[in-house]
Amino acid sequence: MDCLLSRFGLSLVAFSFLLNLSRRLHERKNMPSFIVETVGMTAATLTTLCWVPQAVRIIRTRDTRAISLVTQATLAGGVALWLAYGCLLGSIPLVAANAVTLALVTAILIMKLRFG
Repeated sequence: MDCLLSRFGLSLVAFSFLLNLSRRLHERKNMPSFIVETVGMTAATLTTLCWVPQAVRIIRTRDTRAISLVTQATLAGGVALWLAYGCLLGSIPLVAANAVTLALVTAILIMKLRFG
C-alpha cells in the first residue's frame, strides 16, 4: 500500500511540475514556431514508431492472444479522433503521426479480429 501511495504522490508531483511548466511556456507567446513544430514532430515520430514492432510481430506470428480487443478498438477510435483534430487544426505533426498510427493500430485490430 505504501508503494502505491508513493507512486501516486510521485505522479501528482510530476503532474504539478508539468502543469506549471505548461503555464510558463504558454505565457511566452513569442516562442519560435519551428521549436514548437520540432517538439511536435519528435513526439509524433516516437509515439508512431512504438507501434511498428508490435504490428510486425503480429503480422509475422499471427498471434494476437495477448492483445485486448476492447483496448485496441478504443485506441483506434481515439487515434481517429486525434487525426480529425489534427485535420481541423491543420497541424502536420498531428495529421502525419495519427494517420500512420491509425494504419498500424487498425492492422493490429484486423489481425485480432481475424485470428482471435
